[in-house]
Amino acid sequence: MPLTLAPSIVVDRVADGLHRVAHGPVNLYVAHDATSVGLVDAGLPATYPVVEEALRLLGFRTADLTAVLVTHGHFDHLGFARRLQREHDTPVLVHPDDGHLAAHPYGYRPRRNRFAFAATHPGGWPHLASMTRLGALTVRPPLRTDPLVEGVVADFPGRPEVLLTPGHTDGEVVLHFPDADAVVTGDALVTLDPYTGRRGPRAVATGATNDPATAVASLARIGATGARVVLPGHGDPWYGGAAAAAERAAVAGAA
Repeated sequence: MPLTLAPSIVVDRVADGLHRVAHGPVNLYVAHDATSVGLVDAGLPATYPVVEEALRLLGFRTADLTAVLVTHGHFDHLGFARRLQREHDTPVLVHPDDGHLAAHPYGYRPRRNRFAFAATHPGGWPHLASMTRLGALTVRPPLRTDPLVEGVVADFPGRPEVLLTPGHTDGEVVLHFPDADAVVTGDALVTLDPYTGRRGPRAVATGATNDPATAVASLARIGATGARVVLPGHGDPWYGGAAAAAERAAVAGAA
């Protein structure tokens, strides 16, 4: 049963050892076992106290975090990473191909101008407004990042496998948690595109994606995990299997 902390905040158990923190249209995930805890992505700045409360409910503190594994270097996935580093020296791991982007989270150039795209897609306006209220325009980069490379992250709860799925960004990754039968997809596959408001499995719109064709091609790697549960960076979890989600997303493409 999801725990609604406020109208725009939900904390719910989505798989064994994985809880989603949904704040507005942005998701991040708490991975935990009996003795350790880590985060996948760092949301937006206003989400920090929400994560503090979620960790408390699970019996942890922010000081206990093993690391933050960042699916990609956009501002809405790095929101409070710098604060965690400043207060607790928490490691922040990003794929090397997104290292420059993580240091300059507003410096990306999508296929279509994101402001012009947003102006012509009013379905995304409520979601973008919500992100703005949560601090989307005030994100500062991490103080430093460590490399998140392909393979198993052995010292992180659930021992996720890192898979490179470029397109949305050059260094976009997904994290496959085999024991939980789940894959955290960041923005490689979403069930809500905050730039259009469209729902269902899909790639993120061209107004926020570097290379849409490569993003669609990368969906096959998500499907190949065979995971039952798909946990996107935006939108509700998908329990119909990664293969079906990837197939539907490929058909939907990037708007």
